[in-house]
This record gives sequence, C-alpha cells and structure tokens, in this order.
Amino acid sequence: MAAVCREFNISRKTGHKLLQRYRDSGLHGLTDRSRRPYRQANQLPMQIERLIVRLKKDYPNWGAPKIQERLRRLYPDIHCPAVSTVHAVLDRNGLVKRWTRRRNRAAGTPLSHTRQPNELWCADYKGEFMLADRRYCYPLTITDYASRYLIACEALHTTKEVYAFAVFEHAFKDFGVPAAIRTDNGVPFASPNALFNLSKLSVWWLRLGISVERIKPGNPQQNGRHERMHLTLKLETTKPAGANVLEQQGKFDDFIKVFNTERPHQALAMAVPADHYRPSPRQYQGLHDIDYPFHDKAVTVTTCGRICFNRQKINLSQVFAGQTVGIKQTDDKIWLVSFMDYDLGYFDDETCRLEPLQNPFGPKVLPMSPV
Repeated sequence: MAAVCREFNISRKTGHKLLQRYRDSGLHGLTDRSRRPYRQANQLPMQIERLIVRLKKDYPNWGAPKIQERLRRLYPDIHCPAVSTVHAVLDRNGLVKRWTRRRNRAAGTPLSHTRQPNELWCADYKGEFMLADRRYCYPLTITDYASRYLIACEALHTTKEVYAFAVFEHAFKDFGVPAAIRTDNGVPFASPNALFNLSKLSVWWLRLGISVERIKPGNPQQNGRHERMHLTLKLETTKPAGANVLEQQGKFDDFIKVFNTERPHQALAMAVPADHYRPSPRQYQGLHDIDYPFHDKAVTVTTCGRICFNRQKINLSQVFAGQTVGIKQTDDKIWLVSFMDYDLGYFDDETCRLEPLQNPFGPKVLPMSPV
C-alpha cells in the first residue's frame, strides 16, 4: 500500500479509504463524490418544519410559543427550534393571520423591460485594466436601459463603496433619480455575507425610493445592453490605456460625448441615445426620515448592526447601520422587524435572534405543501 500511494502521490489514509470503497461498491465506488453537505448549518430540517405545519393545522388558534412547547413535549429527543423560527415557518407557509394590510414587498422578482427613460438604470464595473503608470483602473459605468444613454463612466482605483456613493450621487444630481437600478451581485452593489445580500449602497438606493434589480449570478446576458456598451468602451478607450487616471478619465469623457451624441445606434433605428433620453423628473433631494405609523416602535440600528429593544440586543446587519427600522409585536413574545416597506424577519424574547423572512430581493420561493 505504501509503494502504491507514493506512486500516485496520495496519503496511505486516502489509499486505504479508496480500497475500502472498491471492496464495498466495486469500480463505482472510485468515482468522485459530492462534497455538498447533507444539510445547511442553519437550515431547519424538513421533517421538523412539516411537524410545525401539521401542529398548526391541528390547532389553528395556537401561536408559535404554544406550538414550540407542544413540539418539545411530543418529541423530547429532538432539538426544538426557537419561537421566532417556528413563527417564521408558519409565516412562509401562509399560516400567520395578519391584522393589518401588508405593505408591498415588490423587488428582485423577474427583471423589468422598460421603454421609458429613467425607469431603469444599469450599472457595473468594466473589468479592471492596467494604466501606463502600472496602476489599475476600475471604470464604474451607468447607462439608461431604454435609451442606451451613457450617464457616467468614472475611472476609479478601487471598487470600495465610498467612491461609488460619490459617483451615483453626482449622477442623481445631474440626471435625477431613476425608478430602479439593475446590477450584478458583486461588491459594492451586494454584500455576500449581509442580510439578503444587501449592501450599504443598495440600502441607500432603497431609501431614495429606487428599486433594486439583480441579475442571476453567472448570467451577464441579463444585463446585455450594458455589457455591449462595455465592449465598445474597451475598444475605443483602453487600446492603448491612458498614462494615468486623469488622462484615462479624459478618454472616458470624450467617449461619453461621442457615444451619446454622435455614434448611431442600430437598436435605436440609427438614432443616437441623446435623441431619446431626457433627465428624470424625480429630483435628488437627499434622504427623508422614515416613518412607521403601524409599528409599535421605531429604532435606530447601531454602528455594529444591532437594534436595542427592551434592554435586549438583536443582531440585524451592519449595512443598516444608522438606519431606522420599525418593530411590531405580531404574537405572544414575537416581534416583526421592518425596513421601509420590507419585512425583514422575526425575533422572540427568548433567543433574541432574528429569523429572516423570504428574501424580497431574490427569486420567490413557493411555500412547502403541508402534510
């Protein structure tokens, strides 16, 4: 065994494991096996979720605390989920009675296809490239979906969101505020580890009344018009690249003028984007205070991403730092956290842990059929 393992450059432990697989399953046992975990660490097992749904069907007037206690007594050997988790299961299966009209949670569903200027902007970073001074350039570009008008092309040295804030604020001041912005799922448009993959930039857009659209990961064709503009941008401004950032920005500025006012566009019947684009009637006026008249209390999220409520600290997300969220009691010991028109999740007095609801900025998931 030692000689064979040296020949194939594997450890003896691996060699013995492969030999045992062959003894158990023959040649089929030597094929690669999936490394996907059997279950997600924080995902509730399907069997327990079905038990919760069944108990609610049996006792329709019971809330999450009573169902949790009943589950604990019936099955003392299983790990009983928190009250907020039970309530979230009931909610996503349509078993929670809402006493007030639920507000709209539209966003992130199928991508829109508009024909009017400023109903949808597209934004992305054109792939980085090296300037003559050996520094990298990350162009941040913004276009209008309907008219193909190139709103901005800024030569940045990083993709950090603080610089993206400045570019978008300048665009909003010059061209008004759009109804929606479509991006990919990369930084700074999204945060992979944040709640619903939101970022501080996308939260700011929501505060301005801008809907967030995201293309499916690995499908740049869903932002095809913008990507096609990037191809032209690359051919006409980066071959050769500028000597420094200032010279490269000058190339970008010249390209914007030609692209918008001189270059005929086949999709526009050989018209130029400037013939079809008009600034948005929605003027940029900064952020207004958020009001939660249908909630019990409004709370400001701390810099570390927590909300303090009744001497308890509940982790939310740092992308909401400084934002005001609404808290409303929906059941015994159950509280709902909302941001603007979006319900984020529930927490309970027992665990003080937020149980997120269905992602309002992703594909809609159909509720599980009750057993």
